[in-house]
Amino acid sequence: MNAPISVVIPACNAAQHLPVCLEALASGSVSPLEIIVVDDGSVDNTGDIARNFNAVVLSTTHRSGPALARNLGAKMAKGDIVFFLDADVRVAGDTILKVFQHFQSDPALDALMGAYDNDPACKDFLSQYRNLMHAYVHQTGAEQASTFWSGCGAIRRHVFAEHSGFNESYGRPAIEDIELGYRLISAKRRVLLDRSLQVTHLKRWSFWGLLKTDILDRGIPWTELILRHRFMPNDLNLQLSQRVSVALVFILVALSAGMAVLRGAYVLLPLFAILLLMLAQWWGEILSERKNLGIHATITVMTLFTAIIAYTHHMFGLLPPLIVTPVLLLLRHRYNKRARTTLMARITRWAGILYICGSVAVAVTYLPMHRLMISSFFILVLLALMNSQFYVFLAGKRGLAFMLAAMPFHLLYHFYNGVSFLIGVARHYGRKMVPSRRERIAGTPADEPR
Repeated sequence: MNAPISVVIPACNAAQHLPVCLEALASGSVSPLEIIVVDDGSVDNTGDIARNFNAVVLSTTHRSGPALARNLGAKMAKGDIVFFLDADVRVAGDTILKVFQHFQSDPALDALMGAYDNDPACKDFLSQYRNLMHAYVHQTGAEQASTFWSGCGAIRRHVFAEHSGFNESYGRPAIEDIELGYRLISAKRRVLLDRSLQVTHLKRWSFWGLLKTDILDRGIPWTELILRHRFMPNDLNLQLSQRVSVALVFILVALSAGMAVLRGAYVLLPLFAILLLMLAQWWGEILSERKNLGIHATITVMTLFTAIIAYTHHMFGLLPPLIVTPVLLLLRHRYNKRARTTLMARITRWAGILYICGSVAVAVTYLPMHRLMISSFFILVLLALMNSQFYVFLAGKRGLAFMLAAMPFHLLYHFYNGVSFLIGVARHYGRKMVPSRRERIAGTPADEPR
């Protein structure tokens, strides 16, 4: 059975993941009418891989971004429904069938989006954390969606054409799907989020790639989009709890800075020690690999610096955790990696968690009983409570040690989201006040994307 669905996949140097993506589509219970792979300026054999799976292959003249690639694929699509997929996802066996049934049973449905599942393909800590965070956001979003997602999103072809498709001014992977979603919602189009329509994310995340994506490709342009449309839904990454968390993290940073000014920067050493200990799972993974040498060196220097300053200021209780923890983590990851399901592995895992918690308790005793520090702890407790559902989700999926390591990353996520928002606001109003030469000549509104 072939469903009247055209699958469109933009692909740029996707040779690593595209075979998995196409193999999953080929083995589904229902086949799409066609699979269109748009080779967006690849320098590897992406196009040849797609042809080997009998996909229709289109090519851009040079790397132009997924928005243009998807639009090109949609123009050539023959199906009544255009189903957009990223090249680094793996669909389930019933994915095409579910998409078809949604549109067949609901003539008023204009667009549909799915979610990431809870089992991302890459098993390293950072990829697990990031992809699980995406999964949590998708799976807790409102059913009546406030945007669109092109990683696993379907739309009626005539609706897509009526709204001019994706905004091609986004020349790199960014928020082109969110921007289309805003236009669909503004036009009172009905977009549904089906949490059971799940795909597996195959992407491996790096630390710097994560920062770049969240700040440059999402945070800043999304802020500009919100200001342009004057619309901030209480959904997905923009839930009220997330916005309050950003504000609380900024207050926490301000309180910590105030403590450093009033009492000396050394009083924050226990906090650095606690942070390093909470990152134990990620830290151990980095130490056991020969990759990520820059991050490895940074963590090592931070640890040695913290230990030296702690010794200088007679915080001797901080020294054993800072010196012993790296050795224990390295041994655990090297020699216990293949025995995670054995009794000994479980014992060592719980012993490690208790050791970290005990070390954190020791570090807390060195913090001054100052009103700013007490306020900081109150903020931390409030942040933990506001994000407790996410932390419980992580603990349930990957364990307590994973959750502890994820919490500092989540605080960092809120912090740079706030930074992105401030930069986005400045860019938005700066363009309004000082229109570019192009805008003066062409009369393009200053707040339109380019």
